[in-house]
Amino acid sequence: EILSSLPLQMSLYFNVYFFPFWWLITVVILYLKYPILSDYYKFILVTIMILVSLTELIRLYLGYVGNLLEKVPELAGFWLLTLLPQLPVILFLLFNEGLKIHSLERAVHVIFAAFLSFQVVAAFFTLKRMVNTLAARFRLTEFHRLEEQRPGPGVYSPAAGSSS
Repeated sequence: EILSSLPLQMSLYFNVYFFPFWWLITVVILYLKYPILSDYYKFILVTIMILVSLTELIRLYLGYVGNLLEKVPELAGFWLLTLLPQLPVILFLLFNEGLKIHSLERAVHVIFAAFLSFQVVAAFFTLKRMVNTLAARFRLTEFHRLEEQRPGPGVYSPAAGSSS
């Protein structure tokens, strides 16, 4: 039985090609609006760009490995990196009006937020299915191991003893 999720994999595939486009648009617009931003927003935006860039590379790698190779730890790492740093940061970039958001910037943030939202849901259900299947396999393996260790009928058991 294949446990990988095709919708999740398709989303990851398109995300790999969309992320450089998102990054380029965001950096160009940041460069253009940098002089009119307050100092703390300048610091926040530069920090966010570094954080998102590094996290996205790791996140996409973990998503590919976790989904295609059906590895639960990697897929769980992907899910956590999507849910915790990435999604809140993109929502901050999308909804904070103090950042003087450009319409093109808003458009790419909406698409990126849609990718992230879909991936959170798809990865959750894929993880749930993988964990349940692996737990069932583990239980069956343990059951078969215990069946092999159990003595068959007609075998003398010292616990029963003899009354002679």
